[in-house]
Amino acid sequence: MGKKIRALIDLLPEAKIIGDGNKCIDTIEHDSRKVGKNSLFVCIPGAKVDGHNYILQAVQNGAVAVLVEKDIVEIDGVTIIKVDDVKATIQTIVPYFYDYPARKLRMIGITGTNGKTTTSYLIRAILRNAGFKVGVIGTIQIMIEDEILPIHNTTPDIIDLQAILADMQAKGMDYVVMEVSSHALALNRVAGCEFDTAVFTNVTQDHLDFHKTFENYIEAKSKLFASLTLLTNCKENKTAVINIDDSAAKAMLAKSECRTISYAIHKNADLKAENINVLANGAKFSIHSNFANLDLNLKITGIFNVYNVMGAVGAAFAEGIKADVIKQTLESFESVPGRFELVDEGQTFSVIVDYAHTPDGLENILKTARQIAKQHIITVFGCGGDRDRTKRPIMGRIAAQLSDVVIATSDNPRTEDPEFILSQVEEGVLEAIGDKKHKKITDRKSAIEEAISMASEGDIVIIAGKGHENYQILKDKTIHFDDKEVARDVLRRLR
Repeated sequence: MGKKIRALIDLLPEAKIIGDGNKCIDTIEHDSRKVGKNSLFVCIPGAKVDGHNYILQAVQNGAVAVLVEKDIVEIDGVTIIKVDDVKATIQTIVPYFYDYPARKLRMIGITGTNGKTTTSYLIRAILRNAGFKVGVIGTIQIMIEDEILPIHNTTPDIIDLQAILADMQAKGMDYVVMEVSSHALALNRVAGCEFDTAVFTNVTQDHLDFHKTFENYIEAKSKLFASLTLLTNCKENKTAVINIDDSAAKAMLAKSECRTISYAIHKNADLKAENINVLANGAKFSIHSNFANLDLNLKITGIFNVYNVMGAVGAAFAEGIKADVIKQTLESFESVPGRFELVDEGQTFSVIVDYAHTPDGLENILKTARQIAKQHIITVFGCGGDRDRTKRPIMGRIAAQLSDVVIATSDNPRTEDPEFILSQVEEGVLEAIGDKKHKKITDRKSAIEEAISMASEGDIVIIAGKGHENYQILKDKTIHFDDKEVARDVLRRLR
């Protein structure tokens, strides 16, 4: 897959080159530790780390060229490519280096505050059942059929992303189903990705630490739909699948200059869910559409999952999948790791682990729990440090309104004081808790132990915020921490 430096330079008319332009580049890396023989090392200036400070290490590891935006001392045998903006430059050269893999795959992108992961897993299952080979890129992990790879961001940076797509294309994938975060859209990490179908789930408060305003957040999400009809696109038959019950749907529709498939529960839409019955062990409802009518009996529950299913069905119809394949797949689908996931050790009450870490996400799972609860709801949750502080009292208020017992605890405190985070959460809890029980327990393991020890027959213990995560980010280190493991250990000790 190697490319000569000269071929990359041809894409960059403003670039200055010092050294041999005929060298062949085998890999592009922005982490000096990953650099190998014949690498191009990309010097990205970041908020905390500047790649320009790691040039010598990269050269020692085998880099034969460096892409820079600052003046550097020439290094014997190393080609220097000088540009005004390294981040903008890699958006041009990296997709070209990997031969634009997204153009050779059917790409389904999913954006929204909540529901991206479940929707992506549902679409993957439908496509595989229809006989296609499918890759997935998302919050939990990367999957190339049954091969599983770790992931560090919901949407990887452009260098890693294009390498992953090239690997998927080389391994014969027909489809890639990809969660597309607002960060990735705002920072253009998805440059070079031509999507065929885009799904919008919802927009609720999150990431305002990054986007600053809710309007900016919505604008970032809408970029996915604008990308469907760019003049540089090579593929045809584009579709936008949009939840029109969400108030931000108008912004997505405004950017969708292609076929649209709307879905809703409350409004008239191309896909409309009716006769919804949410049960403890699943959900029953019908989807009426011009494509086909589906009567579904699912193993996953909650109104939020009704929406997730409709988004997946819309994408499947957009891709021409037959109704009988869709129905059979959905009715056999069981769960997604860390998404309203039961931890069952034979106890007489329910323990549910969920990734809900936004006000809307927490409200959704607690309303679902309330629909199926026979007795009390005991909620354990926290809010992440170095993230949007405005949602902390909001989430505290929601937990207090919809739970019988609230235990506020640490999530990923990062560099913030966990006690300060809990004090902000408590502001909201105290507004709505009334005479119900509430506690602050900074240590998350102790909080989970307390919640489970309080539970009686018929109760539901909700452990929210981390879901599939198997780590906790503290001020000075990251430790292993898995809500499911902790809950399971406590339940076994109580038997």
